Amino acid sequence: MRGDQLSRQWRVLKKIEGSPQGLTVKEIEELEGVSNRTAYRDLEALQDAGFPLYTDKGEGPGQRWKFVETYKFSVPQPFTFTELLSLHMSRDFFKVFTGTVFHDSLVSLFEKIQSTLPPQTLSWLDRMQSTFHMSMRPYKDYEKFQEIINQVNRAAEECRCIEMAYRSLQGDSETFRKFDPYRVWFFDGTIYLIGFCHLRGEVRTFVLDRIRVLRPMEETFKVPEDFDLAEYTRNSFKVMQDCLHEVKVRISPAWSRYVGEKIWHESQRTRKCEDGSLELTFHVAGLDEIKQWVLGLGPEAQVVSPQKLKEMVTSDLKKSLAQYEESKGIFYSTVNNESISEYGR
Repeated sequence: MRGDQLSRQWRVLKKIEGSPQGLTVKEIEELEGVSNRTAYRDLEALQDAGFPLYTDKGEGPGQRWKFVETYKFSVPQPFTFTELLSLHMSRDFFKVFTGTVFHDSLVSLFEKIQSTLPPQTLSWLDRMQSTFHMSMRPYKDYEKFQEIINQVNRAAEECRCIEMAYRSLQGDSETFRKFDPYRVWFFDGTIYLIGFCHLRGEVRTFVLDRIRVLRPMEETFKVPEDFDLAEYTRNSFKVMQDCLHEVKVRISPAWSRYVGEKIWHESQRTRKCEDGSLELTFHVAGLDEIKQWVLGLGPEAQVVSPQKLKEMVTSDLKKSLAQYEESKGIFYSTVNNESISEYGR
């Protein structure tokens, strides 16, 4: 299949690039498990696509395939050849930044990459992208927040305090805060600000698109030497910071393979049960985010512990059921009224 051929050709490129002495056709055959004819066909296809490969007698038996010392087209340093191609192919992923300064810079970068690649190589990349895609959903439209993003970025780079009006997720009330932006953090389709909140007197996480007004200040700050973003977010199931809990969740046999194939949190421990179900254990900060994850799995997930999480899930399920029961009652009432009205006519 074409996808298999392109993937194999990509691997061949990587291996030749990683071998200063180049590779013989025999070595390519053994590494990829292909015939002599297939190995030659791949090398010829790569040459036809504009990749600067040539054969060199070198030492030992057989001609060695390698890149020319000065590529036929410029490869900016410190990128390697295939790293440059990988970056070019990741354009779909960066669509989540549309409307931000990041996106504008990435578009400029991709245009520069394209200018370094000959038409044959761009054509080969298009064929590769027809079988391999990168995407992220859901994501937010940050175009209307472009100025806030620019101001926050500058403030974080210059270690400058900001004042902001912030609206919480629940309710429409706004609070005015003085804030030291340590980091701008993109996670799971959302941009967050992490830093010291003077109103609360502690490091906090804020969602960028909930900022209504932002004003950079003349006052500067210093990021504490012991602040580490990875450590700060280590226990969060997503972004929440709260008390640490041990959580155990039982996954049904039908969904055990799907759920077990993924790492949902770095603290995850997995135990296979005799009935084919899966028991996952996590150590996470707060329970709200993992509650949403459990609810998202529906009847395929059951909380084993802690009891508080069981009660939270049960409460939400009862509320959902009540809403559906209420809407069902309205539906039947409407249908009956319409039937009576029709009959009366």
